[in-house]
Amino acid sequence: MTVSSPCIRQCCLNEKDICLGCFRSLQEILAWSSMSDSEKQHILKDATERKAQASPAFTNTIFDHPK
Repeated sequence: MTVSSPCIRQCCLNEKDICLGCFRSLQEILAWSSMSDSEKQHILKDATERKAQASPAFTNTIFDHPK
């Protein structure tokens, strides 16, 4: 199974270098292509947790797309 990038091409880093589009850190984004699928799954879990913990001001942005 290949793990796809969560990038939505709406990159904007906050003061902690976390992308407000996908909630990965800058280092995670840069290393993505060389990571194993297991590592990518771990990063996706971390990014989901970051998004859940982010303030509504960050999660209700132009980056959110209606489903």
